[in-house]
Amino acid sequence: MSGGSMDEAFDVIVLGGGPAGSTVASFVAMAGHRVLLLEKERFPRHQIGESLLPATIHGICSLLGVKEEIERSGFPRKNGGTFRWGKSADPWTFRFTKQANDPYGHAYQVERAKFDDILLRNARRKGVDVREGHETLGMLYEGERVVGVRFRDAEGKERTASARYVADTSGHKSHVAPTVGQRVFSKFFQNVALYGYYEHGKRLPAPNSGNILCAAFPSGWFWYIPLSDTLTSVGAVVAKDAAGRIRESADEAMRSYIDECPIIRDYLSTATRVTEGIYGEYRIRKDYSYCNTRFWAPGVVLVGDAACFIDPVFSSGVHLATYSAMLAARSINTSLLDDELMTEEECFEEYEFRYRREFGKFYQFLIAFYDMNQDESSYFWSARKILNTEERDNDAFVRLVAGISEADEPLFEGGADRFFADRQGFGAYFADVVAGPGAEEKASAAPRPAAAHRPDPVKFDADKFMQGFTSEVAQLQLLALMGERRPKERPLVPNGLVASGDGLHWAVAPE
Repeated sequence: MSGGSMDEAFDVIVLGGGPAGSTVASFVAMAGHRVLLLEKERFPRHQIGESLLPATIHGICSLLGVKEEIERSGFPRKNGGTFRWGKSADPWTFRFTKQANDPYGHAYQVERAKFDDILLRNARRKGVDVREGHETLGMLYEGERVVGVRFRDAEGKERTASARYVADTSGHKSHVAPTVGQRVFSKFFQNVALYGYYEHGKRLPAPNSGNILCAAFPSGWFWYIPLSDTLTSVGAVVAKDAAGRIRESADEAMRSYIDECPIIRDYLSTATRVTEGIYGEYRIRKDYSYCNTRFWAPGVVLVGDAACFIDPVFSSGVHLATYSAMLAARSINTSLLDDELMTEEECFEEYEFRYRREFGKFYQFLIAFYDMNQDESSYFWSARKILNTEERDNDAFVRLVAGISEADEPLFEGGADRFFADRQGFGAYFADVVAGPGAEEKASAAPRPAAAHRPDPVKFDADKFMQGFTSEVAQLQLLALMGERRPKERPLVPNGLVASGDGLHWAVAPE
């Protein structure tokens, strides 16, 4: 549908009011632009994904000006993650920092209904025109360029609004993504999550009582997230083709999964499932990982889960949503300046490259994490061994998320099979890194990435990868802490862009 006469005009229209939507809307408004945010539901509302990372709290939330409000909200403090994962029968803990008094070495477990509401109210304070109960109906075009949206307002009236850019943050159900590119699915991460909420479950011993607990069991793995002194989010992640019992009875399925997992069975032995209110039902989420072939088109950009989704095991969802929102806001803000130094294409290609790179790092991180589990008698885990996975034949997906994940790696060559061959043994290597030598049986004896495992000379360096994994987190925290006083950034690729002094735009890197 073409543009024509519009009811209203804005610089930017944001579709969706979750963390990605609130974040991109706020950062664009902070740059002085007129922003309309359309959200179908009314907040507060339930949402999955309660476990956060420090980059969100000390980076994005600090830049948005809501860090202190979140800290005052009484959310459980999370110092890291505790895992019953791999051959070791005992849980082990990964801490965000080794320094006991590091002020940036923690995050929070949050009730998303409350957390998302904080971010949305903050967007209003930043000047965003937030409209809840408004449903997006479609895009408006002039030629091939998106120039606005059609939407239904809270009274049921159809209306239109124009904008220079539309940011789609509507998540995995996005209707915009297919118009921008093709969604390609992973064959490795094709899981189904069944989850509910419980009162009065046990807690990990201090100082890890606020940690997420992830526990592997024969049919998959559990998350166990403390949301308050008494409330806990509990979810079982199982293979899609082994989820028949969920369809028959969610309650019986959850009980059977709990019975399979001794540590979760013990932690829930004193608990009662919540059966009323927003937490009073079992919910099912198909965590099928995917990535779009394109993240932007003229006039529109996909942000957060609208562009790609990985897996819930390491709490990356809100981080990727808010991080991509900041990158997208930089591209939008810079393009709105009509700066002759940078074209629209340069701005949004920088966005897509950086977001794909971060997504690709989590993808590599997570295949190694899954490969740590050595229960080869289990259908779920044997299907996820790095040398057996169907993903080795899924060139399209691996090319999208891993082929350009490292700026200094060669171009994606040899297909997915070579990619996985390069990373053979990375799971055992990763076990040493996060849990310490000897934390997992035979970890030190397992093969590490080495030339003998590769068809060609070594290109992938696991040590370098792990060191670089948090590089963007460090940049975020430096930006939040020091602003324009921080050290000058270097571009990720030759002739690439860097963040401006205020972090709201892209800038040409100094010579």
